[in-house]
Amino acid sequence: MGNNEATARIKINRLLESAGWRFFAEGEQPANICLESGVQITSLELDEFGEDFEKTRKGFVDFLLLNERGFPFIVLEAKARNLDPLVGKEQARDYANSQKCRFVILSNGNLHYFWDLEQGNPYEIVNFPTPQSVMSYQKVIAEPQQLVDEVIDDNYVVLTQYPNYENDAGWKNELERASFIEKNKLRFLRGYQKQAIAALQDAVQAGKERFLFQMATGTGKTLTSAAVIKLFLRTGNARRVLFLVDRIELEEQAKKAFDLLLKNDFKAVIYKENRDDWRRAPIVVTTVQSLLTGNKYRDRFSPTDFDLVISDEAHRSIGGHSRAVFEYFIGYKLGLTATPKDYLKQFDKANPTTTDPREYERRMMLDTYRTFGCEDGIPTFAYGLNDGVRDGFLIQPTVVDARSEVTTELLSKDGFVVQFTDEEGENTEESFKIRQFEKRFFSTATNQVFCKTFLEKALRDPISGEIGKSIIFAVSQPHATKLTQILNEMADRIFPNKYQSDFAVQVTSQIKDAQQFTSNFTNNNLRGSANFLETYRTSKVRVCVTVGMMTTGYDCPDLLNLGLFRPIFSPTDFIQIKGRGTRKHNFLNDLHDEDLKGSIREPEKTCYKLFDFFANCEYFEKDFKYDEVLALPKPKGETTDDRDDGDDDGETVKGIASYEHLGSDILLSLKEEAIGYGGMKIDRLYYERFEEVIRSDRELAAAVEMGYWERAIAYVNQKFFNDPEQFYTLEKLRKAAAVDRRLELREILEKIFGLIPRFKSKDELLEEEFNKFVADNQPEEAIPAIKNYFKAYVTNDQTRKIIEAKNYIELATNAFFSLDDFKAVPKSYRDLIPQYVREFVSLERFAG
Repeated sequence: MGNNEATARIKINRLLESAGWRFFAEGEQPANICLESGVQITSLELDEFGEDFEKTRKGFVDFLLLNERGFPFIVLEAKARNLDPLVGKEQARDYANSQKCRFVILSNGNLHYFWDLEQGNPYEIVNFPTPQSVMSYQKVIAEPQQLVDEVIDDNYVVLTQYPNYENDAGWKNELERASFIEKNKLRFLRGYQKQAIAALQDAVQAGKERFLFQMATGTGKTLTSAAVIKLFLRTGNARRVLFLVDRIELEEQAKKAFDLLLKNDFKAVIYKENRDDWRRAPIVVTTVQSLLTGNKYRDRFSPTDFDLVISDEAHRSIGGHSRAVFEYFIGYKLGLTATPKDYLKQFDKANPTTTDPREYERRMMLDTYRTFGCEDGIPTFAYGLNDGVRDGFLIQPTVVDARSEVTTELLSKDGFVVQFTDEEGENTEESFKIRQFEKRFFSTATNQVFCKTFLEKALRDPISGEIGKSIIFAVSQPHATKLTQILNEMADRIFPNKYQSDFAVQVTSQIKDAQQFTSNFTNNNLRGSANFLETYRTSKVRVCVTVGMMTTGYDCPDLLNLGLFRPIFSPTDFIQIKGRGTRKHNFLNDLHDEDLKGSIREPEKTCYKLFDFFANCEYFEKDFKYDEVLALPKPKGETTDDRDDGDDDGETVKGIASYEHLGSDILLSLKEEAIGYGGMKIDRLYYERFEEVIRSDRELAAAVEMGYWERAIAYVNQKFFNDPEQFYTLEKLRKAAAVDRRLELREILEKIFGLIPRFKSKDELLEEEFNKFVADNQPEEAIPAIKNYFKAYVTNDQTRKIIEAKNYIELATNAFFSLDDFKAVPKSYRDLIPQYVREFVSLERFAG
């Protein structure tokens, strides 16, 4: 036997034994490994690896692994170390079929694959699976078609929460239904959540095993996950699910959510609290770090222990060592993210003179889209912030752009210039920029200006009138300590005797029980509650000052203020932080005084304030280069600053090591801007990849250039919208445009190919259509009334139905177009306008 074969065999034997397989009986447990049916081996032969032991007339011999009843269970096809184990795939398949085995392991001692012959392709594994794990795995009779055919209604999760809810009197009485739903915390799926699951079902139908949901913060990723988990468990396509989070506090949050949503059918446990009996639960929640520590994922788990792995904040689970955990397990993979990473953006892999192939491989490994099976860069399902705002589920911020004299200089091209005398006695100067704030450039006066402005302009709680619950994001932990102290000192003066240095608390890793603080803040009992009003339950602490602990996945819907007391350079971080405030909330839910409830005028959260002291919003709106190649994560000590070329903590500092500004500082500018319907640029650009893909299609470009519009539209419908691999839809393109009306496909193509400069708004299009009507009919009187009638008829369904039915009396109660408005229209135009619109105006373009 050659050295390659012997080395491979030694490694395979050890891997088998470490996974719990037995060459020889141990006590009452029989051997469950044999070489071929009926072949016996001795311990002497095993130890010596004799020449006759490894060789047969066919070459390298197969292992046959047995189940607990002694029947053939798994074929292990072993190859020499210098051969790819996949070369033995067909040989192993034939042997497995002859032995009536469902499973195959292919290995050369270094590289291993596990193959379920009833499902898909061989899957690369690090360890061999344990006998118990595969026996449990075998009990799952995968029926993807059942998963595809499962009907997902809006009550899909509710039927687990409260199976007979429809028979309850509280549900049957429509006047009590809302309070019944709230009391029982029933969670009905929204339309877009059902669409997400339908997209997953379509992907399964197309043979995919990996999926990516890109959903904005506040759109219910956990509820959607619960529905997906139920779908897999209920249809028998999974017996156990692993839910991965990236921070400790999110473990408990996810566990509580799954208990609320699924516990009547499916138990959920946190791994670290159930290390010895986690196998009894179909849902296991854990942090990636818990499994990484001491390589627990390899030592305590088998690759076949989970049939579905869901990664929350998926873009974080595929970098560094985290990816090893994610890829370790066999089965379906679902990624959830608000901000996927595309590390192949504008990467020219075809140019060998400028491209290192190893760099391409590295980017492939880190690219979220490809990791989750979306090679075209389009998620399995996407629902952004603008979608949520448009559908009434989320809210946009009011941005408070505030800059002091000092920060204005820090933000300037030259920075804050300091003159000093160097060691040689020479007069010189050094420039500090925003990156150095609270790292090398310190200013107590500036921090005081930040806090004073925040307290004066912060939104107040609509029930108690105190400062609304807020999160402030600091540069560093020392900076968080300073801000917390300043805020508490100011709160003492503004609200005497109301707080005992607990108006603001620091929530960072240096603080004991900081993780619990985040949960208590959400649950309105951080350092107590009902501080202003006995019957109103809201956290006594009003401000949590953090650095990074509350940026992703943190759910606190009654937040009214967010403070960016630091510069932000990553669009991902900016979106995550901004997303903390987008959820809606009714503050009456926390008030337990029925008499007082009637006096509250505006109990609904309709906006939140985003305090920006470093022009972050302006930067991501105007200056950030979204079309540049996305930089890979940098090792510690290297700069990731896209905004300036100044010094960084990891570089050698020349001149002044640090500088403390001891002078005063004042507020230089303050501007408030409510973000409108179209949202921020950063929320729109994730979908502009649609335009890139369509514009690059030569056949489509030729059809558009020749003006063959019917051919172009048919081509797009056939190639892009009917292709299950693409997941493109006309509705996605419409949403990407963020226009206040419904776009037609031709209009979208005209914009993509540069035939029109931009999409016209609904009002602009209405003006254009009305001007055409005036040119054709030349009215000489009551033009304002005619115009009002024209616009109402085109844009309002209710008005149009009344006019068409000639039930004009109903206009008396129509808020959009009244009976008086109708009477002001000359009689000759009352029928002319509807007739003109029917013949010449496309109402589809004006739909919302």
